[in-house]
Amino acid sequence: MRRTSGEDCEVVGASRTDSGAHARGQVCHFDSASGVPADRWAGALNRVLPRDVRVLESRRVPGLFHSRFCARWRHYRYRILTGGPDPFRERWAFRFGRPLDADAMRRAAEELVGEHDFRAFSEELKGEGNTVRTLFRVDVTTVRDEVRVDVVGTAFVKGMMRRIAGFLLEVGKGQRPPGHAAILLSPEERDRLTWPVVLPARGLTLMRVSYGRSLRDVRQAEPQEEHSIETD
Repeated sequence: MRRTSGEDCEVVGASRTDSGAHARGQVCHFDSASGVPADRWAGALNRVLPRDVRVLESRRVPGLFHSRFCARWRHYRYRILTGGPDPFRERWAFRFGRPLDADAMRRAAEELVGEHDFRAFSEELKGEGNTVRTLFRVDVTTVRDEVRVDVVGTAFVKGMMRRIAGFLLEVGKGQRPPGHAAILLSPEERDRLTWPVVLPARGLTLMRVSYGRSLRDVRQAEPQEEHSIETD
């Protein structure tokens, strides 16, 4: 911010994605005492940002807005390529290079929907941190030689999305049965199994963050709702 307005500002993102991952719909907020109009910030920042980072829109928000804690849900996508080498897509996708059983992956994905303890789908965390999260949608779709894993949830434990994708890949290639999902989600049973592999960060993209019409801190309990996700 110093190069734009002369200020040192803390920029707070809606989601902390892994190094090497991508974002099409990241949201950030910051406080500024400068006289730059809210709708001019996008252009001002784009003039100094690297070419692979762009601000699509800037606007003034209420004082209670927090890009992370006011978010109602986040949509992530993991892309797995099942065909031959493709240097134009492999920067944004993980190439497995062989066919996958998408139907088995869908059956396993259905078991992940709802409120569960996702510790076995996170990085192996030390201590007793809260790893209970709510997922509204876990969809597996195929587009030509690509399998897409789209997940919509309130929030994600560190490494969770990449390990969910790894679990579904293991199911798709016949390494695990879909029924392993229920075991891995059970705090009493999960250590009976090897936890899923963590796929590379390059296949992961934050697609969208939603705040709804009424802002509120979602660290407080809220009911589950059905949400639609965007596909292309």
